[in-house]
Amino acid sequence: MTSSIPPGLPGRVAIITGAASGIGRALAVAYAAQGVRTVVGSYPGDPHDPAETARLVKDSGGECVVHEVDVRDAAQVEAFAQRAIDEWGRLDVAVANAGVLRKAALADLTDDAWDDMLQVDLTGVLRTFRSAAARMEGDGALVAVSSIAGGVYGWGEHAHYAAAKAGVVGLCRSLAVELASRRIRVNAVIPGLIVTPQSSDPVNSLGPQGLARAGEDIPWGRVGRPEEVASVIRFLTSDDAEYVTGQAVVVDGGLTVRMPA
Repeated sequence: MTSSIPPGLPGRVAIITGAASGIGRALAVAYAAQGVRTVVGSYPGDPHDPAETARLVKDSGGECVVHEVDVRDAAQVEAFAQRAIDEWGRLDVAVANAGVLRKAALADLTDDAWDDMLQVDLTGVLRTFRSAAARMEGDGALVAVSSIAGGVYGWGEHAHYAAAKAGVVGLCRSLAVELASRRIRVNAVIPGLIVTPQSSDPVNSLGPQGLARAGEDIPWGRVGRPEEVASVIRFLTSDDAEYVTGQAVVVDGGLTVRMPA
């Protein structure tokens, strides 16, 4: 019988920022099922419990450690990446998933609000990749989570968020070129409308009712699930994607290719 486990994943070690919920949690569980040990990154102020991620990982037959990290702080990100080395002696995969979402019209978009958004959603990706790449030996894979807001579309009253997410794509493309000689692949995923705690926020995002309405306009007939994005990230970090680097893969049920009515 042919194994369904992608080559190059069992035995590897990954770090995932923003893994207390949503896409990050789904990815930790997906990795657990395929023999990848993970350092689960959790922001100290996140209301979601990373212990639930750890429980789900264990239930899936995997192994992980939870590590608090604020990606605004370079020293904390360095310690986060080093945790993989300290626990298991290697680091093969880094997924930069941590992000914040805040609504702000241009007139209300202060320098501090702008800077804080980019510190997490863009510079936090840089810090995660820089720390991880420095600890990778041999083949490695880096994936960042962008968004259709900025990665494809504009989004009113979210200019700082969209700018950060657009920047993620450019960062990944450039690092893919720079790190290719070290056999480190760098890609981005661009999720569409996915049911996560962030998108379910009715103040800063669409909220449950807005998501339900938006799902009616998606060719696939519904909004996406975190597991559907996680499976793409899992592929991009496996040897099945050995020749894929510098790409931005859209996971949106056909939303961005639909011809307007």
